[in-house]
Amino acid sequence: MAAANPSARFIAGGTNLLDLMKLQIETPQHLVDVNHLGLDRIEDTPEGGLRIGAMVSNTDLASDPRIRLGYAVLARALLSGASGQLRNKATTAGNLLQRTRCPYFYDITKPCNKRWIGSGCSAIGGFSREHAIVGTSDSCIATHPSDMAVALRLLDAVIETADARGERRAIPIAEFHLLPGNHPEVETVLAPGELITGIVLPPPISGWHGYHKVRDRASYAFALVSVAVIISPDERRFAFGGIAPKPWRVPAAEHQDAVTAVADEVTRGSRTTSQNAFKMPLLRRTLEAMLAEAGA
Repeated sequence: MAAANPSARFIAGGTNLLDLMKLQIETPQHLVDVNHLGLDRIEDTPEGGLRIGAMVSNTDLASDPRIRLGYAVLARALLSGASGQLRNKATTAGNLLQRTRCPYFYDITKPCNKRWIGSGCSAIGGFSREHAIVGTSDSCIATHPSDMAVALRLLDAVIETADARGERRAIPIAEFHLLPGNHPEVETVLAPGELITGIVLPPPISGWHGYHKVRDRASYAFALVSVAVIISPDERRFAFGGIAPKPWRVPAAEHQDAVTAVADEVTRGSRTTSQNAFKMPLLRRTLEAMLAEAGA
């Protein structure tokens, strides 16, 4: 049904889509309810990891004992997002696909290349305090809003999909979200009518897991900067939210010793505005505080 109607949208929890429809940002002619497909289970994989169904709610995922024990960074990221009521409805796949919370994207009276291709980016030269500092383009400086996706990027999750022809794909999360470039309206590698069916996590990574989200309010606010960290005997992993159009991880930074060197590598090629340049030192200080906590 979705493949046959280019304006169709899948609907699960609807926590983002319904808001966009109320504001006439999304105007699908047809909604395809996917809640009945049985994709609401968390299952062990033969490799020792987990397969998370696309319809698993954020609440159920964060509270699952296997997630809390083996993937604590994911549980912490989930619990830092939205509110309890929204987490009860929001789904795993929907969280990955939520769209930017840029105020100009949500205001249909303002130009936005994500809504009207070629209309311009109102945030460039406008209010940009919450916007991205890396991975941007002349067409868009919006950030990706998901906390969960930052943790999944840290864990090297793989996204499973199916399409109308019955073909299935396994997409590494590092390749799933796209940078804006000249086409900020295209946010993922999903084809029209392609459905996320689940997310596969590799075996757990032992060590210290941390997730810290810096925001303007203590709850129900999106990240100015968020940092996900795993410190294990063999490696260090860092991923960041609130600074880029996609969950941001720079593997080269994980081989640096000094915090300043890590931050410099993560923000290499950054383009800041006078309003969001504070994110540069904020990222470094947040990472520094988390590494101090891990050491303690």
